[in-house]
Amino acid sequence: MSETLKQKTAKGLFWGAMNSGMTQVLNIVIGIVLARYLSQTDYGIVGVLSIFITIATSLQTSGFTQALVNLSHPTARDYNSVFSFNVLMSATMYAVLFVCAPWIADFFHQPCLVGVSRVVFLSFLIASLGITPGAYMTKHMMNREYAILAVVSLVVSGAVGVTLAIIRQDYWALAWQQLTYICISNLGRYCFLREWRPHFILDFGPVRCMFAFGVKILVTTIVNALSTQILTVIFGRTFTMHQVGNYSQAFKWDTMASSLVSNTVGQIAQAMMVAGRDEATDDPMARQLRIFRKMVRFTCFLSMPLMMGFALISEEFIRLSIGQEWVECVPLLQVLCLSGAFMPLYTMYQNLAISQSRSDVYMWLNMGQIVVQIAVILAFHSYGMFVMVCAYSAFLIVWLLPWHVFAGRLIGYRWWDACCDVAPFCLAAIVVMGTTWVATHAISSPVLLILARCSMAAVLYYALMKVARVQILRECEDFVWAKIRFIV
Repeated sequence: MSETLKQKTAKGLFWGAMNSGMTQVLNIVIGIVLARYLSQTDYGIVGVLSIFITIATSLQTSGFTQALVNLSHPTARDYNSVFSFNVLMSATMYAVLFVCAPWIADFFHQPCLVGVSRVVFLSFLIASLGITPGAYMTKHMMNREYAILAVVSLVVSGAVGVTLAIIRQDYWALAWQQLTYICISNLGRYCFLREWRPHFILDFGPVRCMFAFGVKILVTTIVNALSTQILTVIFGRTFTMHQVGNYSQAFKWDTMASSLVSNTVGQIAQAMMVAGRDEATDDPMARQLRIFRKMVRFTCFLSMPLMMGFALISEEFIRLSIGQEWVECVPLLQVLCLSGAFMPLYTMYQNLAISQSRSDVYMWLNMGQIVVQIAVILAFHSYGMFVMVCAYSAFLIVWLLPWHVFAGRLIGYRWWDACCDVAPFCLAAIVVMGTTWVATHAISSPVLLILARCSMAAVLYYALMKVARVQILRECEDFVWAKIRFIV
């Protein structure tokens, strides 16, 4: 791997980690404050709209963001063509959903959803203005700028949401928080554009050229939306809003934790593997295999201890942060954390398929996932919410196996390679968390228990990685020390 690509990768991961870390800290603070003022029903009302927003967002992008990043040298004409398509598609989708708002409210038996949905759905209309600038920033690995935007957007939108919650605007606090975040994060991207500025043109030639690749990404993104939101829809139809709120809260905290890793690697994974492919001087497949394996090891190095550790302290965390009334969501959160430890691996496999221009693999594997997932949900839904979430989480782990089969065909990623890259970190996290639980379970104070478990687990995991001479740890240490020496 060339030194230039190493530097790009290191900087991308550093700013990706900074972005994810800062945004998750802010999300935690904002989430805690909001949960103190809002009820399970408030979260349930806004939560059931998530699937509509996700599907509409998928339709407006139509896979062209990934297509632009996959191009070796995208032109201004390519960017402008996609920009115009996104805006037109978004305006059409908002008009359709605006009309459908009463039917959505009837489906969930919540009349208030008519007004709430029409406000929340404005988010993807505004987001259309920032999609192509976002693709430009991703292509150029502008992760530092992404981090700045994310922090500013969260601070402002969080202030809006908290203010509305304090004055008892209930679910409207969540609705306007989402809309404010989208406005700032997407429109703010224009401040960082360098060589290109968007222009609305009716030239869809580049879009037609990218369509064969992009349409498969579109179908897959919609399938992913259904995959992640299907439980919320089912719960919203069959359970009370109180129960849906508990699941939404558990899902939110699990997603926030796992996305800390997913966003770190996801912001550069495709661009980095495309660069590795284009800059290879010998064997592009062998080089991509080396890049992919290192990224998988880095992903597991972070995600396994993070998610299993969060499961270990989840009950005390919920009690102390958002209150005793939310303790019902703890078992759901713990189960979701176990599958959440493996979720960042999906990011790596998916970006591998896209970087190889195999959007067909990306599409069919995700379509298969949603079909089997629905079958699992239907088979277990009569046993109650907890059992269904357990079955759902187990399925998410197992479905990584088909992804690995195709990774082997694409770049020669063998079963033994996957075991060597994933199993050591998974086993180390299990041993560390088990040892920590045994050593600390007698502590009665929730505050002391969290502090003891976090500090002990961190020290044990670091010591275990150090004794095992894990290369990823050494490289992380070298990069951090280099940054410290540069600052000093």
